[in-house]
Amino acid sequence: MTKLRVGLMFGGRSGEHEVSIRSAQAIALALSAEQNASKYEVLPFYIQKDGRWIAGEEPQKVLGSGIPSELESQASTLNAQHQISLLQSPSPVAEVDVWFPILHGPNGEDGTIQGLLTLMQVPFVGSGVLGSAMGMDKIAMKMAFAQAGLPQVKYMAVNRSQIWSNPCIFPKLCDEIEASLGYPCFVKPANLGSSVGIAKVRSRSELESALDNAASYDRRIVVETGVVARELECAVLGNDQPKASVLGEITYKSDFYDYETKYTDGKADLLIPAKVPDTVTHQIQEMALQAFAAVDAAGLARVDFFYVEATGEVFINEINTMPGFTATSSMYPLLWAHSGVPFPELVDRLIQLALSRNAGSGE
Repeated sequence: MTKLRVGLMFGGRSGEHEVSIRSAQAIALALSAEQNASKYEVLPFYIQKDGRWIAGEEPQKVLGSGIPSELESQASTLNAQHQISLLQSPSPVAEVDVWFPILHGPNGEDGTIQGLLTLMQVPFVGSGVLGSAMGMDKIAMKMAFAQAGLPQVKYMAVNRSQIWSNPCIFPKLCDEIEASLGYPCFVKPANLGSSVGIAKVRSRSELESALDNAASYDRRIVVETGVVARELECAVLGNDQPKASVLGEITYKSDFYDYETKYTDGKADLLIPAKVPDTVTHQIQEMALQAFAAVDAAGLARVDFFYVEATGEVFINEINTMPGFTATSSMYPLLWAHSGVPFPELVDRLIQLALSRNAGSGE
């Protein structure tokens, strides 16, 4: 039996570089599990923080250690001296049968890599250009959710030009946000993951500072009204006929689910399955599938919700088309493990979904 060569692409040019390495480690281990070892051969491709693609021994070292490559500074110096193009891909690229781009954040799950892989005409795990781009941009995402009739908390879309404007425009913008959304509210860059650049604000001075900070990350910013709610998540698996997992709940003691809370051991707890009424579970599962279709996602996604227990209301928060993928600490694979799909089987199914989508069949 000829093994399928899986191009495991990880690292990337985003603030989630280290998270991507941890996800890739887990996937590589799953592909070497007994039920997968006879089917797949892993070809690791490490994208350094400067954008260079590396194949061969160095990616294996990074997967083994979990630490970003020490070649970063050397590569940057080499580029400066010899003007080597970052777009030159290593020769093993042509050997790949199916890609698993486990890249998080900008330049990874925003449609850019997906466009490149589409041009290569080789199947890949996850959403295509449209689903990835809409899943990354919170404003486009919210517009798609609204069109699908999915309930959301009240929000405003803001441009960097409104924030970094003349002294007359910015105060009026803050006045409008205060009048429309009130406090507390959340300020978020539209195109960053892992809570980077997000701030919870309770006053005019905090709002002004948060808007300025968010504008330093992205030219598109979203401001949302705050709600007192439980944070629930649902995993989706499939293409044209996707399935929804059991629900999970995130609990934490910090002010909100920021980057430090998300990636520091002991700062947050994942409760699976979430202890909510069956009616709420079914409602969220159905909404997750609707959100998946609304952005034209494929393969996998994690959909996040706010459950206002006092009123029984459920609001969709966002969809993540390439969620964290560590076997023991990431919500997406844990939700499927509790739904009867163990980690090695999950990785196998995602690859098969990529192949079937490329062949034009839906699952």
